[in-house]
Amino acid sequence: MPKQPPSRPEPLDPPMVPFALAGMAAWAVAGLVLLVFFRDWLATNDHRNWLWTCLAGFLWGFPGLAVMMRHDANRRRRRAAR
Repeated sequence: MPKQPPSRPEPLDPPMVPFALAGMAAWAVAGLVLLVFFRDWLATNDHRNWLWTCLAGFLWGFPGLAVMMRHDANRRRRRAAR
């Protein structure tokens, strides 16, 4: 008698908005830490572009957040259709 293969588990589909918010918060905290505690060191060693990198990471989080909000709305719609 052939054995049946085990059933495959459902893939994970967690809400994605918290991940986008956490990424934005991480960039904001990194930028604030650099600005408050390392401003002189950044200026002395000519690394002020690190602040711009943190700002860019934070600002790019907004389009990512919009995409994740749309993803979560589609996720809710898919689950309601089951």
